Amino acid sequence: MLKPWVAALSATLLMQTVGTFLSQAVPVVAPLMTADLGLRPETVGNFSSINIFGAILFLLFGTPLVARFGPLRMLQVGALLSSLALLTAAAGIIWLLPVAALLMGIGYGPAGPAGSRILQATAPPRHRVLIFSIKQAGAPAGGALAGLIAAPIAAAYGWQVALLVGIGVALVCTVLIQPLRPQLDAERDPQRPLRGAFSPRQLAAPVNALRMHRVLPPLTLQAFAFAALQGSLFAFTVTWLVQEHGFTLTSAGSLFAAMQLAGVVGRLALGWAADRIGDATRSLAVHGLVAAALSALWVGFGPGAHWALALTLAIGAGFSAASWNGIFLAEVARVAPPDRVAEASSGAIMLCFLGYLIAPSAFAWAVTSTGSWTLPYYVFCGLLAVVSLLVLALRAGRDADRG
Repeated sequence: MLKPWVAALSATLLMQTVGTFLSQAVPVVAPLMTADLGLRPETVGNFSSINIFGAILFLLFGTPLVARFGPLRMLQVGALLSSLALLTAAAGIIWLLPVAALLMGIGYGPAGPAGSRILQATAPPRHRVLIFSIKQAGAPAGGALAGLIAAPIAAAYGWQVALLVGIGVALVCTVLIQPLRPQLDAERDPQRPLRGAFSPRQLAAPVNALRMHRVLPPLTLQAFAFAALQGSLFAFTVTWLVQEHGFTLTSAGSLFAAMQLAGVVGRLALGWAADRIGDATRSLAVHGLVAAALSALWVGFGPGAHWALALTLAIGAGFSAASWNGIFLAEVARVAPPDRVAEASSGAIMLCFLGYLIAPSAFAWAVTSTGSWTLPYYVFCGLLAVVSLLVLALRAGRDADRG
C-alpha cells in the first residue's frame, strides 16, 4: 500500500490535472467553435464566467457532500459531470452552451475542498505548502495539455473531436483512482445529513470562513485579484492571439501551453520557497506585484515580438500569474481548525472564485464596448498591483502595532 501522503498527492494531482484539462478545452478550441456556431469570439468569456458560477455553487452547497460521500468520491463525480458538460458542448447547440458551462463548473468545484481535505490529513507539516503546490500544479499542467493536445486535434479533426478526446481521458482517470478510495475516503461520514447544505448557515459559510483567522481576509482579497488576472489570461489568450494577431490555432495553443507549463514550474518553485519563508501573506503580495508587471509586458509586447521573445514573455506571465494557488490553499488549510478545513477551503475559494467569475464577463463586455483587447488586460494587471500594495501596507501596519 502507498504511504498515505503519496496516495493522496497522486490522486489529487491527477484529478486536478484532468479537471483543468476539461475546463480549459473549450477556451482552447473557442476560435473554431465560435466561428462554427456564428458567435462573437469574445463570448468565450461568458462561457468561462458561467463555468466559475457553477464551481461557486458547489463550493457554497457541496461541503456536506464531501463529508458524506468522501473527498475522493466527489473528485470522481466531478470528473463525470465535467465529461457530461463537454458532451453537451460538443452537440453544437447554442442554447445548450450555458448548460454545459454550468455543469463544467459544478464538476470542477470539488477539486479545491476535496483536495484540501485529503492533503491536510496526510501531508507532512514541514512540506505542506510544497505538497499543496504540487497538487495545484495540476491546474496549469491540465491547461498545458489542453493547449498541446486539444488545439492540434481541433485544427486537424474539428473542435467536437477534441472535446470527445477530453471525455475519454476523464473517464479513464476516474477509474484509475478507484482502488485508492478505501484509503482516502476512510473518514467519510455516511450518516452526515444533506439537508443542511441549503440552510441559511451554509449560505453564510463563505463570510464565516473569513472569521476563522485574521490572515484570511487579506489573503482572500489577494487571491481574488490574482484570480481576475489569471482568469482573463487563460480564458482569452488563444482567441486574442488568433483574432487580433493572426496566429494559427496550433501556434496560439503552443504559447498558451508554454504559459501553463511555466505555471507548473512556478507553483513548485514558489511552494518550496514559501515553506522556507513562512509568511504566505507577504510573499503573495510581493508575488502579485511581479505578476502584474510581467503580465503587462506580455500583453504589451509579446504577440508582436519575434517568436523567441514572445515565448519568453508568455513564460514569464505564466510563471508569475499562475503560481499562487497552492500557497493560498495551504495557508487556508494551515490556519483553519482541523475539523473545518473543507469548510474553510470552500468559503475562501468561493470568494476567490468571484475573481474568476467577474473578470471574463467584464473582459468580454470591455472588448465589445471599446474594441480593445489590451485595455481589459491592463485593468486587471493594475488591479492586482493595487491590491498587492494594499495588502503589504496592511501587513506593515499590523507588524508596527505588534512592535
